[in-house]
Amino acid sequence: MLRHLNPLLQLLRCVRLGTCSRRGRSRLPRWMAELWAYMRLLVQSLYFNSLTDSDVIFDSIFEPVLFTVEHVTRSFGRVFVCVCVALTGSITVIAYVVLLPIVLTTYTPIWIAWHVTFGHWIIVMITFHYYKATKTSPGFVPFEKYEGPVVAVCKKCVMPKPARTHHCGICNRCVLKMDHHCPWMNGCVGHYNHRYFFSFCLFMTLGCVYCMISGRNLFLDSYKALEHFKHLDMDKPGEPVTGMGVLIGIVPSAQTSDETPTPTYSFKDKFRPRCIVYMWVLTSTIAFVLGALTCWHAVLISKGETSIERHINSKEAERMAKKGKVYKNPHNYGRLNNWKVFLGVEKRSHWVTRVLLPSGHTPHNDGLTWNIFPLKKDLIPV
Repeated sequence: MLRHLNPLLQLLRCVRLGTCSRRGRSRLPRWMAELWAYMRLLVQSLYFNSLTDSDVIFDSIFEPVLFTVEHVTRSFGRVFVCVCVALTGSITVIAYVVLLPIVLTTYTPIWIAWHVTFGHWIIVMITFHYYKATKTSPGFVPFEKYEGPVVAVCKKCVMPKPARTHHCGICNRCVLKMDHHCPWMNGCVGHYNHRYFFSFCLFMTLGCVYCMISGRNLFLDSYKALEHFKHLDMDKPGEPVTGMGVLIGIVPSAQTSDETPTPTYSFKDKFRPRCIVYMWVLTSTIAFVLGALTCWHAVLISKGETSIERHINSKEAERMAKKGKVYKNPHNYGRLNNWKVFLGVEKRSHWVTRVLLPSGHTPHNDGLTWNIFPLKKDLIPV
């Protein structure tokens, strides 16, 4: 019994007194020293490896949060789409049922033509681009053997990644020229539907700004009308009037009844101003929020990069700056050329047929290979 306890007591004594040296002689038996070294290596292997850095630690800490967000977004993707369609549809119904009769009865013919033309054009552009953005695949790396140029291997799906390709945890695929995963589209914004997404944001912002500006006076009048109805509701009908009410003018002198009259407005009278207030508040909010997002994406497009590449290029620029060098985005062809490539403009008429009118044309390339070269003249002489 003592033979088995002596090594254990010796180990505890070494740990307590600090006499066990890593490089010096050990008083422990050889088998126990090997067992101790193996256990220590096993524990260290659980949280350490040669590739560990701040990004790995950050990803490990936030992995449960990212896992929850990905699954919630994947589960409620169709709900977000239904909410977007319902909000847009409600504004369209109010425009036809409430606003159009007011426009036709109070505006001049020139303003009627303007509102009817611009309103229908913006509705068609919003509907077309949202439908195409949700139904068009962003572009994925093919499952079959890919022999084109690659820049890395995806750690999630263990497949080669072409340039500008990133893995989406919600779609569980590598997306070509991925910008971000949009829950309001229930899908990724990538190479083939990026133009549809930006056009939808742009025309939705224009439509909301149009409603906000043109409906300002109607909103103020409707708000005052609702306040007036609110004050009328505060006067309880059926309450007797006593004292000097008739003499001092609280009620009309011609009123012979001892009760105040009931409100003379109907449900339709309150429904119309409520619809106008709802429309103006909703469109104003979306105009500011979606307008900021649209401006941000416009800046990225002008620089020839996506939301993910913005972060990558910033880190690369800082790394090159420490070495005294300047980093240049290889996909930046200049502001005008970046917009021509993004919108698919190849001749002057395309600014109308492909930008101001619905167009289902595809991007210039397949998203797997990219032309990387310095441009000395316009990529597309338009």
